[in-house]
Amino acid sequence: MVESETGFPEVFMPFFCQRCGTGLPPSARFCSNCGNVVTAAPPQPGRPLVRPIAGRQIAGVCIGVAQANGWDVTVVRILTVVGFLFTSGLVGIAYLAGWIGIPEETVPIPGTYPPGTPGNYPPGTYPPNTPGGYSPRV
Repeated sequence: MVESETGFPEVFMPFFCQRCGTGLPPSARFCSNCGNVVTAAPPQPGRPLVRPIAGRQIAGVCIGVAQANGWDVTVVRILTVVGFLFTSGLVGIAYLAGWIGIPEETVPIPGTYPPGTPGNYPPGTYPPNTPGGYSPRV
């Protein structure tokens, strides 16, 4: 730890180039050794932005935004209504755009592998218990 000008200890985290491993200052955007673009931090993996089936009131936009960002869904809904009233419907247009643009949550089909995909049968073996494939029509 390094003492700062204020007298409090300052934590210094090492920062390295991902390509060549050269130590860099925290404010660097490019590596001084190889010229590689340096990112400050990789994006945090989180829940994807989808409109869930369970818990929705109208279209699931508010609960989807709340779950994707880790916010309370009640606060998001209240802010949406207040924003709709004070912006003369501009938030309503944004809500409609979210309804159209945010994909709906996929529901897994039970008994399939991997979940959410139809079963894979070798050619000529569906339906089961029928020798030689499909039963002939009479």
